Amino acid sequence: MSIAANISRLEAQLDQHHCKLIAVSKTKPPETIMEAYSGGFRRFGENRAQELVDKQQQLPTDIEWHMIGHLQRNKVKYLAPFVSMIHGVDNLKLLREINKQAEKAQRVIPCLLQVHIAQEESKFGFKLEELPELLKSAVFEGLEHVQILGLMGMATFTNDRQQIQGEFRNLKNLFNKLDGMDSPPNFQMKELSMGMSNDFEIALEEGSTMVRIGSRIFGARN
Repeated sequence: MSIAANISRLEAQLDQHHCKLIAVSKTKPPETIMEAYSGGFRRFGENRAQELVDKQQQLPTDIEWHMIGHLQRNKVKYLAPFVSMIHGVDNLKLLREINKQAEKAQRVIPCLLQVHIAQEESKFGFKLEELPELLKSAVFEGLEHVQILGLMGMATFTNDRQQIQGEFRNLKNLFNKLDGMDSPPNFQMKELSMGMSNDFEIALEEGSTMVRIGSRIFGARN
């Protein structure tokens, strides 16, 4: 199947759940991304800042670039002028740096807060119990150049369907809890980014609004 056909098939499945597709193009060359682009697709995700910057400079300007990987604070300035959304905001220092660089770029950057829901210690994110307390504090006020639009999470890499389901459900429950709280204007629960090639069907069942899929579109990574 062609890349465009893979995307079309996935989008038909996702549309039933009102869920957006982020095509994960990490390690794929610009020519491969252009195959998807030529089929009408515009939403791509990268997990390394330098690779994202390189591709953005080589590819059409109407592409919607999503930073989906762990982002170091010293790399934010390179993405701030153009990135469409940063999914992996996993600490407050990073959020403040994004706000600072967005102000310099004279724009507001949409962000998702990454929550640690997996059993693996190698994954990043806020603790589940941490965010309601932070929302009650004044920590998000004054960050006028970031717009927090929801949450992102990565389930444990396992074949245990019940475990994955439970982790996604915990994130959805947190999403609902935060959505019901009083929050500043720059904090809204609109997007829930969870689910990748190996577990996106479970994520859809649990309420994901964005899935990040690479290998099912482009084939195995290099």
